[in-house]
Amino acid sequence: MENDNTQDQVLENEAKQMEEVENAPQTDNLSEETDTKKKGGIFSKKNNKDKERIQELEAQIEKMKEEKAELNDRFLRLFSEFDNYKKRVNREKLEMLSTASEKVIVSLLPIIDDFERAIAANEKVEDIAAIKEGFNIIYNKLVQMLKRFDVEEIVAKGEVFDTNFHEAVTQFPTDKEEDKGKVIDVTEKGYKIKEKVIRYAKVVVAQ
Repeated sequence: MENDNTQDQVLENEAKQMEEVENAPQTDNLSEETDTKKKGGIFSKKNNKDKERIQELEAQIEKMKEEKAELNDRFLRLFSEFDNYKKRVNREKLEMLSTASEKVIVSLLPIIDDFERAIAANEKVEDIAAIKEGFNIIYNKLVQMLKRFDVEEIVAKGEVFDTNFHEAVTQFPTDKEEDKGKVIDVTEKGYKIKEKVIRYAKVVVAQ
């Protein structure tokens, strides 16, 4: 009787142990699932970061393309404006030269008229003084016209010889020490426009 009780108790214990095993949590499977989720989470985050970085780089490239196109457009416009500016300046220079020449010629025409009238009048005039006076009037008129265009005679006689304004055609010996190196005669007058020499004065220099 005692043996039967013992066997029943053993069977009951085994049944309980089997039930406990069946009801026990499957730690291995849970561990694997957890590891998989962790790994999946890490890769997912890395992939998201890579995608974000790629998107940023693509946005930067697109921005750089737009900036390049804008700079290229600005360059083309500036180049076109500069080319137009050069053409306009060259055209204005040509117009200025032609206009300046025209002004000089127009200013000379009245003086030519005076010469023609003087020549015609001199055929009948016997008074030399009147002829001289007429020529002086025309000459002074011509000098005044040149001054309007900033043309001035280069002062030479009595001045120290200066290669910037004078051209020595010959040298002449002198006994006066103070005259040496100075212009003692002018064979052809020199002229300048403002500070620019347009014709050097041909002079004789004392030596």
